[in-house]
Amino acid sequence: MELSNRAALAESYLFIEGGSLSRKKLSQLLACTAEETQAAISELTAALDGSGLGLAQTEREVALVTAPRVSEEIKATFQEALQRDIGDAGLEVLAVLLYRGPSTRTHIDYIRGVNTSSTIRALLSRGLIERTPNPSDSREYLYRPTPEMLAHIGVVTAEELPDYGTIQAELAAFEDQATPFMTHGGDDSQSTTA
Repeated sequence: MELSNRAALAESYLFIEGGSLSRKKLSQLLACTAEETQAAISELTAALDGSGLGLAQTEREVALVTAPRVSEEIKATFQEALQRDIGDAGLEVLAVLLYRGPSTRTHIDYIRGVNTSSTIRALLSRGLIERTPNPSDSREYLYRPTPEMLAHIGVVTAEELPDYGTIQAELAAFEDQATPFMTHGGDDSQSTTA
């Protein structure tokens, strides 16, 4: 079965998101009505039947997920991966979030100089960071350390971290040299993914 362009785009946006997308945001990305978005979701659901992927849906959100028929094997694989160290990439993302504060993926990518999607997913799955809507840009999310993460490293607030003021000032100075589409205040007007 060949997917229509709209259903294929919906699949791509859901894949890139790496988590759930609100139906409203998906409609905006597809530049179509809620009814047309639902038709694309239904078509995609039918096309994924029998594959290793599926769609999880609520009244408000849609997510590309592992199909139930392979979920146990995938879960076992990831349980093993969760036992491993988070690595340098994970530590760098955590450092950005701890010292910079709530940040979009665009900001984290800019500071690190590489795409951080998979690292962010790993940190989310471990409960070390959380994702919330960005009040200044509905196209993106803000990521921040969880209270459990702070407790794990033995602090109540990030301000208690070593050299907090110095490192935060250095990050701000680095961002002040940012490309024109990046601003220190958190508004990434050119970014379309989170």
